[in-house]
Amino acid sequence: MKRICLIAAVFLLSMQAVMAQSPYRVDTARGFDPSKLMVGGNFGFAFGNYSLVNVSPMIGYRFSPKAAAGISINAQFTWEKYREGSYEVKNNYTILGGGIWGRYYPLEMLFVHAQPEYNSISYKKQIYSDPRQSFKERYGAPSLLLGGGYAQPIGGNSALVIMLLYDVLQDENSPYRNRPVFSVGGNFGF
Repeated sequence: MKRICLIAAVFLLSMQAVMAQSPYRVDTARGFDPSKLMVGGNFGFAFGNYSLVNVSPMIGYRFSPKAAAGISINAQFTWEKYREGSYEVKNNYTILGGGIWGRYYPLEMLFVHAQPEYNSISYKKQIYSDPRQSFKERYGAPSLLLGGGYAQPIGGNSALVIMLLYDVLQDENSPYRNRPVFSVGGNFGF
């Protein structure tokens, strides 16, 4: 929980620092250039027997035409219902974490992406039997997502971003398991 609070505090302080910058007070030729700031991330959802809500904001800075880096926050909530014999089972997962990311653009719209992160995972399983049973676990998982993507400009400093990543660490508690991570999101510049 302390790590989650620390990550949230860093994100909020970063946002405050970004909002405090003014192009009128900063020499953009030598210092901070607000037009190079990137804000975006991913939002996803699915509902049914398996339901998911994913909110993963990110903030970054384009240091050059070839390089960008920043921080990200990961918040995913999933729940599923299924039958196990004659009993109904409900699983709930809460995944909270974050990390840093970096991108290298060998071509204008194609990039290579690296994202080390740490996630805290809470798991609750309920078995609706007689008597009703409930199990809870909490654990952490480091991940190193590597891959690439495509950034399609959509006007100004904004882009639609499509990425395909893979967790190369494959920690036994990784929320990404042994499968590729496909995401579609956006970056919005100022």
